[in-house]
Amino acid sequence: MAQGRGSVVALGLALLCLLLHSEVAEAATYVVGGNSGWTFNVAGWPRGKSFRAGDVLCNTYRSMCGAVFNYNPSVHNVVAVRAAGYNSCSAPRGSRVSTSGKDRITLARGTNYFICSFAGHCQSGMKIAVTAA
Repeated sequence: MAQGRGSVVALGLALLCLLLHSEVAEAATYVVGGNSGWTFNVAGWPRGKSFRAGDVLCNTYRSMCGAVFNYNPSVHNVVAVRAAGYNSCSAPRGSRVSTSGKDRITLARGTNYFICSFAGHCQSGMKIAVTAA
């Protein structure tokens, strides 16, 4: 009888691990801006795509995204903002600013807003709003 319970517990743990792994395996990685990358006039890039919480945004000019939001940090950055910052092209104090040039950003559920805070860049379309289910 004790051996039967052990088998049930082991089977339950195996199923739990499988479920957890399948949730992680569903996360997708997206190259922001497609072939053009994180650049000007990228605001329309999310249209027609289905994003989920846990998906990863990155930017690279290579075909594989690896783990980067790739850009030249001397001329661009990536700033996570709220809707007001997105609409006004401003990064309020305390905004998460990515400046390494090799950034990986995991989406949260809801709308995720990103801008480049270098002067004039956001106003020239270097911003995206990505909604993740």
